Formats: sequence, C-alpha cells, structure tokens
Amino acid sequence: MLKNVPKIVSPELLKILCEMGHGDEIVIADGNFPSANYGQRVIRADGHGGAAILEAVLSLIPLDTYAEENMILMQLTPSDVGKINPVIWEEYKSIATAKDDNVRVGNMERFAFYERAKQAYAVIATGEGAVYANIILKKGVIK
Repeated sequence: MLKNVPKIVSPELLKILCEMGHGDEIVIADGNFPSANYGQRVIRADGHGGAAILEAVLSLIPLDTYAEENMILMQLTPSDVGKINPVIWEEYKSIATAKDDNVRVGNMERFAFYERAKQAYAVIATGEGAVYANIILKKGVIK
C-alpha cells in the first residue's frame, strides 16, 4: 500500500505511469474502444468510468507543457454530428483544468485517433458507457 495514490489506480497502471517519459501518450478508452487491437499495452479498468480514471491519472502525472495539444478528444463522425452530444467532454475538460493549469485540448478525427492510439505507450480500457469518451493524454515533465 502506498500513500497518496488513488485507490482506483491499479499496481499495473501505476507501473505504466512510472515507465512513461516526457512526451509519451496514454489513451483513456471508453467501453466501446477496441483496446486490444490498438494498444501496445492494455490496462484493464472495466469497473471504472473515464472521468474517475482521468482524475486519478492527472493526480499522478502532469500534461506536456511543450505540446500544442496535450489532451486530445475523438471527434464525432460526420454522421453523428447533430445527433450525439458527448457531454462527457465538458466533464473531462473540467477535471483536467482542475488538476493541471496547462490543459490544451485538441480534437482528432476518429480513424486518425485510432492510428495515434497505436503509437501510445498504453491504453487504459475503462468501462465508460458514454460514446466518444476516448482521450489521449501527453505526459509532461515532473518538476
């Protein structure tokens, strides 16, 4: 047991966050994301939502201050525009800005997001039920 580590952070996730270096990326994936197909390393967090995992991860790592975008959301596909309103995006932004004053949010087309996820250091596969609840975080420097 360690002090000040959120209980939601498994030993496997803690190890992954420790291994990551400046500029490495980690995906927080919703329950629909094909994590096993796209993740080099997949950490299962099936019983947890994306917001809780985001809050826990950002309590342990900073976002990259040098990146133009350090938190990337998956864009709606053209067929979903006007039909789906991913309210979780605002929750993610609120959590991130409360944890880190250097949040720069970007958006990425769905298939480009998948390709970038392949290059991420790891994917956290959550049980998040909201659609378009996938995000990529770029780790910064611990000072």
